[in-house]
Amino acid sequence: MSAQTSGLAIETAGLVKTFGETRAVDGVDLAVPTGTVYGVLGPNGAGKTTTVKMLATLLRPDGGEAHVFGHDVVREADEVRGRVSLTGQYASVDEDLTGTENLVLLARLLGHDKRAARHRAEQLLEAFGLSEAAGKQVKHYSGGMRRRIDIAASILNTPDLLFLDEPTTGLDPRSRNQVWDIVRAVVAQGTTVLLTTQYLDEADQLASRIAVIDHGKVIAEGTKGELKASVGAGSVHLRLRDAAQRPQAEEVLRRALDADVQRDPDPVALTARVGAGSANGQGAAEAAARALAELARTGITVDNFSLGQPSLDEVFLALTGHDTKAHDSKVVDTKDEAAA
Repeated sequence: MSAQTSGLAIETAGLVKTFGETRAVDGVDLAVPTGTVYGVLGPNGAGKTTTVKMLATLLRPDGGEAHVFGHDVVREADEVRGRVSLTGQYASVDEDLTGTENLVLLARLLGHDKRAARHRAEQLLEAFGLSEAAGKQVKHYSGGMRRRIDIAASILNTPDLLFLDEPTTGLDPRSRNQVWDIVRAVVAQGTTVLLTTQYLDEADQLASRIAVIDHGKVIAEGTKGELKASVGAGSVHLRLRDAAQRPQAEEVLRRALDADVQRDPDPVALTARVGAGSANGQGAAEAAARALAELARTGITVDNFSLGQPSLDEVFLALTGHDTKAHDSKVVDTKDEAAA
Protein backbone atom coordinates (compact mmCIF):
# COMPACT_ATOMS: atom_id res chain seq x y z
CA MET A 1 0.00 0.00 0.00
CA SER A 2 1.42 3.42 -0.96
CA ALA A 3 1.80 6.24 1.52
CA GLN A 4 -0.54 8.34 -0.59
CA THR A 5 -3.25 5.69 -0.33
CA SER A 6 -2.78 4.84 3.34
CA GLY A 7 -2.12 8.37 4.64
CA LEU A 8 0.75 6.99 6.68
CA ALA A 9 4.31 8.29 6.93
CA ILE A 10 5.49 5.15 8.72
CA GLU A 11 4.05 1.66 8.74
CA THR A 12 5.72 -1.28 10.47
CA ALA A 13 4.64 -4.86 11.13
CA GLY A 14 6.43 -7.20 13.52
CA LEU A 15 9.68 -5.21 13.46
CA VAL A 16 12.51 -7.08 15.23
CA LYS A 17 16.14 -6.28 16.07
CA THR A 18 18.47 -8.42 18.16
CA PHE A 19 21.96 -7.84 19.55
CA GLY A 20 23.38 -11.22 20.49
CA GLU A 21 20.86 -12.75 22.89
CA THR A 22 19.19 -9.39 23.59
CA ARG A 23 15.96 -8.77 21.71
CA ALA A 24 16.06 -4.97 21.66
CA VAL A 25 12.96 -4.60 19.46
CA ASP A 26 10.46 -7.41 19.73
CA GLY A 27 7.70 -7.24 17.13
CA VAL A 28 6.90 -3.52 16.97
CA ASP A 29 3.83 -2.43 14.96
CA LEU A 30 3.46 1.27 14.19
CA ALA A 31 1.15 3.35 11.99
CA VAL A 32 2.20 7.01 11.93
CA PRO A 33 -0.15 9.46 10.15
CA THR A 34 1.42 12.10 7.92
CA GLY A 35 1.62 15.68 9.13
CA THR A 36 1.57 14.87 12.85
CA VAL A 37 3.86 14.49 15.85
CA TYR A 38 3.85 10.82 16.83
CA GLY A 39 5.33 10.06 20.22
CA VAL A 40 7.21 6.88 21.13
CA LEU A 41 7.30 6.88 24.91
CA GLY A 42 9.41 4.62 27.07
CA PRO A 43 12.33 4.37 29.50
CA ASN A 44 16.00 4.09 28.61
CA GLY A 45 16.67 0.69 27.05
CA ALA A 46 13.09 0.16 25.91
CA GLY A 47 14.07 -0.05 22.22
CA LYS A 48 13.14 3.46 21.07
CA THR A 49 16.49 4.42 19.54
CA THR A 50 16.91 1.01 17.89
CA THR A 51 13.49 1.39 16.27
CA VAL A 52 14.35 4.87 14.97
CA LYS A 53 17.65 3.69 13.51
CA MET A 54 15.92 0.89 11.61
CA LEU A 55 13.33 3.32 10.23
CA ALA A 56 16.10 5.75 9.23
CA THR A 57 17.99 2.89 7.46
CA LEU A 58 20.95 3.05 9.89
CA LEU A 59 20.28 -0.48 11.18
CA ARG A 60 18.96 -3.46 9.23
CA PRO A 61 15.94 -5.17 10.78
CA ASP A 62 16.27 -8.85 11.73
CA GLY A 63 12.58 -9.48 11.19
CA GLY A 64 9.31 -7.87 10.19
CA GLU A 65 8.69 -5.07 7.72
CA ALA A 66 8.92 -1.29 7.77
CA HIS A 67 7.82 1.26 5.18
CA VAL A 68 8.42 5.01 5.12
CA PHE A 69 6.06 6.81 2.75
CA GLY A 70 5.45 3.45 1.11
CA HIS A 71 9.15 2.65 0.61
CA ASP A 72 10.64 -0.47 2.18
CA VAL A 73 13.49 0.56 4.51
CA VAL A 74 15.67 -2.35 3.33
CA ARG A 75 14.94 -2.72 -0.38
CA GLU A 76 14.38 1.01 -1.05
CA ALA A 77 16.78 2.54 1.47
CA ASP A 78 17.93 5.32 -0.88
CA GLU A 79 14.36 6.51 -1.46
CA VAL A 80 13.76 6.55 2.30
CA ARG A 81 16.97 8.51 2.99
CA GLY A 82 15.93 11.13 0.47
CA ARG A 83 12.81 11.94 2.49
CA VAL A 84 13.94 11.75 6.12
CA SER A 85 16.25 13.49 8.55
CA LEU A 86 17.44 12.41 12.00
CA THR A 87 18.45 14.33 15.09
CA GLY A 88 19.88 11.90 17.62
CA GLN A 89 20.48 12.12 21.35
CA TYR A 90 23.95 13.62 20.92
CA ALA A 91 25.17 16.67 19.03
CA SER A 92 26.01 15.86 15.41
CA VAL A 93 27.56 19.19 14.47
CA ASP A 94 31.29 20.01 14.62
CA GLU A 95 32.02 21.74 17.92
CA ASP A 96 35.13 23.45 16.58
CA LEU A 97 33.16 25.24 13.86
CA THR A 98 30.85 28.20 14.40
CA GLY A 99 27.10 27.91 14.05
CA THR A 100 27.25 29.54 10.63
CA GLU A 101 30.15 27.39 9.46
CA ASN A 102 28.35 24.20 10.48
CA LEU A 103 25.17 25.05 8.62
CA VAL A 104 26.93 26.36 5.52
CA LEU A 105 29.11 23.24 5.34
CA LEU A 106 26.14 20.91 5.62
CA ALA A 107 24.08 22.94 3.15
CA ARG A 108 26.93 22.73 0.62
CA LEU A 109 27.10 18.95 1.12
CA LEU A 110 23.37 18.84 0.44
CA GLY A 111 23.85 20.53 -2.93
CA HIS A 112 23.27 24.23 -2.23
CA ASP A 113 25.59 26.67 -3.98
CA LYS A 114 27.68 29.00 -1.81
CA ARG A 115 25.24 31.91 -1.80
CA ALA A 116 22.18 29.73 -1.19
CA ALA A 117 23.97 27.85 1.59
CA ARG A 118 24.80 31.05 3.46
CA HIS A 119 21.29 32.42 2.97
CA ARG A 120 19.72 29.21 4.31
CA ALA A 121 22.11 29.19 7.28
CA GLU A 122 21.27 32.80 8.17
CA GLN A 123 17.56 32.08 7.80
CA LEU A 124 17.66 29.14 10.21
CA LEU A 125 19.95 30.83 12.72
CA GLU A 126 17.51 33.73 12.93
CA ALA A 127 14.46 31.47 13.14
CA PHE A 128 16.02 29.45 15.98
CA GLY A 129 17.20 32.48 17.95
CA LEU A 130 20.89 31.84 17.27
CA SER A 131 21.85 34.88 15.21
CA GLU A 132 23.87 36.47 18.01
CA ALA A 133 25.80 33.22 18.51
CA ALA A 134 26.29 32.55 14.79
CA GLY A 135 29.98 33.45 14.90
CA LYS A 136 30.79 31.47 18.05
CA GLN A 137 32.21 27.96 18.09
CA VAL A 138 29.53 25.43 18.95
CA LYS A 139 31.61 24.13 21.87
CA HIS A 140 30.79 27.40 23.62
CA TYR A 141 27.01 26.95 23.13
CA SER A 142 24.70 26.03 26.00
CA GLY A 143 22.90 22.69 25.92
CA GLY A 144 19.71 24.27 24.62
CA MET A 145 21.58 26.12 21.87
CA ARG A 146 23.29 22.88 20.80
CA ARG A 147 19.93 21.12 20.47
CA ARG A 148 18.58 24.02 18.40
CA ILE A 149 21.58 24.03 16.04
CA ASP A 150 21.23 20.25 15.73
CA ILE A 151 17.59 20.53 14.69
CA ALA A 152 18.43 23.40 12.34
CA ALA A 153 21.01 21.17 10.65
CA SER A 154 18.32 18.49 10.25
CA ILE A 155 16.00 20.75 8.31
CA LEU A 156 18.43 22.55 5.98
CA ASN A 157 16.48 20.72 3.30
CA THR A 158 12.96 20.43 4.69
CA PRO A 159 12.40 16.70 5.23
CA ASP A 160 9.08 14.94 4.79
CA LEU A 161 9.81 13.02 8.00
CA LEU A 162 11.98 14.17 10.91
CA PHE A 163 13.13 11.72 13.57
CA LEU A 164 13.78 13.42 16.91
CA ASP A 165 15.38 10.96 19.30
CA GLU A 166 15.03 12.32 22.86
CA PRO A 167 15.76 15.89 21.71
CA THR A 168 15.44 17.55 25.13
CA THR A 169 17.40 15.13 27.34
CA GLY A 170 19.34 17.10 29.95
CA LEU A 171 17.89 20.49 29.03
CA ASP A 172 16.55 23.05 31.48
CA PRO A 173 12.79 23.89 31.33
CA ARG A 174 13.29 27.08 29.29
CA SER A 175 15.41 25.30 26.67
CA ARG A 176 12.92 22.42 26.49
CA ASN A 177 10.10 24.88 25.78
CA GLN A 178 12.16 26.45 23.01
CA VAL A 179 12.72 23.04 21.39
CA TRP A 180 9.00 22.27 21.71
CA ASP A 181 8.17 25.51 19.88
CA ILE A 182 10.57 24.52 17.10
CA VAL A 183 8.91 21.10 16.77
CA ARG A 184 5.48 22.72 16.47
CA ALA A 185 6.78 25.11 13.81
CA VAL A 186 8.33 22.26 11.80
CA VAL A 187 5.04 20.33 11.82
CA ALA A 188 3.12 23.46 10.83
CA GLN A 189 5.26 23.51 7.66
CA GLY A 190 4.04 20.01 6.75
CA THR A 191 6.79 17.77 8.14
CA THR A 192 5.85 14.61 10.02
CA VAL A 193 7.77 14.16 13.28
CA LEU A 194 8.45 10.90 15.08
CA LEU A 195 9.50 11.89 18.59
CA THR A 196 11.03 9.45 21.06
CA THR A 197 11.06 10.55 24.67
CA GLN A 198 11.12 9.34 28.25
CA TYR A 199 9.51 12.59 29.41
CA LEU A 200 5.78 12.11 29.89
CA ASP A 201 5.04 15.84 29.81
CA GLU A 202 6.85 16.12 26.47
CA ALA A 203 4.66 13.47 24.89
CA ASP A 204 1.60 15.11 26.47
CA GLN A 205 2.56 18.53 25.07
CA LEU A 206 3.52 17.56 21.53
CA ALA A 207 2.18 14.22 20.33
CA SER A 208 -1.24 13.68 18.78
CA ARG A 209 -0.80 9.91 19.11
CA ILE A 210 1.52 7.97 21.40
CA ALA A 211 2.95 4.45 21.36
CA VAL A 212 4.07 3.25 24.78
CA ILE A 213 7.03 0.90 24.39
CA ASP A 214 8.64 -1.25 27.07
CA HIS A 215 11.16 -4.11 26.75
CA GLY A 216 11.04 -3.81 22.97
CA LYS A 217 7.26 -4.15 22.65
CA VAL A 218 4.45 -1.68 22.03
CA ILE A 219 2.20 -2.21 25.04
CA ALA A 220 -0.34 0.53 24.30
CA GLU A 221 -1.12 3.00 21.52
CA GLY A 222 -3.60 5.78 21.03
CA THR A 223 -4.35 9.44 21.57
CA LYS A 224 -3.54 10.99 24.94
CA GLY A 225 -7.21 10.86 25.86
CA GLU A 226 -7.54 7.20 24.89
CA LEU A 227 -4.49 6.20 26.90
CA LYS A 228 -5.65 8.13 29.95
CA ALA A 229 -9.16 6.70 29.74
CA SER A 230 -7.75 3.17 29.54
CA VAL A 231 -6.57 3.28 33.17
CA GLY A 232 -9.60 4.95 34.74
CA ALA A 233 -12.27 7.60 34.37
CA GLY A 234 -10.63 9.96 36.83
CA SER A 235 -7.76 10.62 39.17
CA VAL A 236 -8.14 12.09 42.66
CA HIS A 237 -5.34 14.34 43.91
CA LEU A 238 -5.40 15.73 47.44
CA ARG A 239 -3.14 17.52 49.89
CA LEU A 240 -3.56 17.11 53.64
CA ARG A 241 -2.98 19.73 56.28
CA ASP A 242 -1.02 17.32 58.48
CA ALA A 243 1.58 14.94 57.03
CA ALA A 244 1.21 12.71 60.08
CA GLN A 245 -2.34 11.87 58.93
CA ARG A 246 -1.23 10.56 55.55
CA PRO A 247 -1.12 6.83 56.50
CA GLN A 248 -4.64 7.05 57.92
CA ALA A 249 -5.89 9.06 54.94
CA GLU A 250 -4.35 6.52 52.57
CA GLU A 251 -6.29 3.71 54.24
CA VAL A 252 -9.55 5.69 54.23
CA LEU A 253 -9.18 6.46 50.52
CA ARG A 254 -8.36 2.86 49.68
CA ARG A 255 -11.54 1.65 51.37
CA ALA A 256 -13.80 4.45 50.14
CA LEU A 257 -12.64 4.33 46.52
CA ASP A 258 -11.79 0.62 46.27
CA ALA A 259 -8.68 1.72 44.39
CA ASP A 260 -4.92 1.78 44.75
CA VAL A 261 -3.60 4.91 46.45
CA GLN A 262 -0.19 6.35 45.58
CA ARG A 263 1.98 8.41 47.91
CA ASP A 264 3.31 11.43 46.02
CA PRO A 265 6.78 12.92 46.64
CA ASP A 266 5.08 15.76 48.53
CA PRO A 267 4.73 14.35 52.10
CA VAL A 268 1.16 15.63 52.43
CA ALA A 269 -0.09 14.50 48.98
CA LEU A 270 -1.93 11.39 47.80
CA THR A 271 -3.24 10.28 44.40
CA ALA A 272 -5.78 7.58 43.52
CA ARG A 273 -7.32 6.42 40.25
CA VAL A 274 -11.08 5.97 40.34
CA GLY A 275 -13.89 4.93 38.06
CA ALA A 276 -12.01 2.39 35.91
CA GLY A 277 -14.28 1.10 33.20
CA SER A 278 -16.83 3.90 33.64
CA ALA A 279 -18.42 5.20 30.46
CA ASN A 280 -18.12 8.77 31.75
CA GLY A 281 -16.76 10.73 34.68
CA GLN A 282 -19.99 10.68 36.76
CA GLY A 283 -19.11 7.56 38.74
CA ALA A 284 -15.66 8.94 39.51
CA ALA A 285 -17.11 12.23 40.80
CA GLU A 286 -19.58 10.46 43.07
CA ALA A 287 -16.87 8.16 44.43
CA ALA A 288 -14.59 11.13 45.11
CA ALA A 289 -17.36 12.98 46.97
CA ARG A 290 -17.98 9.95 49.18
CA ALA A 291 -14.25 9.67 49.89
CA LEU A 292 -14.05 13.34 50.92
CA ALA A 293 -17.00 12.91 53.25
CA GLU A 294 -15.37 9.86 54.84
CA LEU A 295 -12.10 11.73 55.33
CA ALA A 296 -13.95 14.58 57.06
CA ARG A 297 -15.87 12.11 59.24
CA THR A 298 -12.64 10.59 60.51
CA GLY A 299 -11.17 14.02 61.35
CA ILE A 300 -8.69 14.26 58.47
CA THR A 301 -8.36 17.80 57.12
CA VAL A 302 -7.93 18.19 53.35
CA ASP A 303 -6.44 21.51 52.23
CA ASN A 304 -6.64 20.95 48.50
CA PHE A 305 -8.57 18.50 46.32
CA SER A 306 -8.95 17.94 42.58
CA LEU A 307 -10.49 15.36 40.27
CA GLY A 308 -9.25 15.04 36.70
CA GLN A 309 -8.02 12.68 34.03
CA PRO A 310 -5.09 10.44 34.98
CA SER A 311 -1.71 11.86 33.99
CA LEU A 312 0.53 10.10 31.51
CA ASP A 313 2.76 9.28 34.49
CA GLU A 314 -0.11 7.27 35.97
CA VAL A 315 -0.86 5.67 32.61
CA PHE A 316 2.73 4.51 32.21
CA LEU A 317 2.90 3.22 35.78
CA ALA A 318 -0.37 1.32 35.33
CA LEU A 319 0.76 -0.22 32.04
CA THR A 320 4.31 -1.19 32.99
CA GLY A 321 4.46 -1.37 36.77
CA HIS A 322 7.33 1.16 36.84
CA ASP A 323 7.99 4.76 35.84
CA THR A 324 9.92 5.94 32.78
CA LYS A 325 13.18 6.30 34.71
CA ALA A 326 13.29 2.70 35.92
CA HIS A 327 14.62 0.03 33.60
CA ASP A 328 16.99 -2.87 33.89
CA SER A 329 18.06 -3.07 30.24
CA LYS A 330 20.20 0.02 29.73
CA VAL A 331 22.88 -2.18 28.16
CA VAL A 332 20.68 -2.30 25.06
CA ASP A 333 21.26 1.38 24.40
CA THR A 334 25.02 0.88 24.69
CA LYS A 335 24.97 -1.99 22.20
CA ASP A 336 22.66 0.00 19.98
CA GLU A 337 25.05 2.95 19.75
CA ALA A 338 28.00 0.65 19.11
CA ALA A 339 26.13 -1.22 16.39
CA ALA A 340 25.37 1.99 14.55
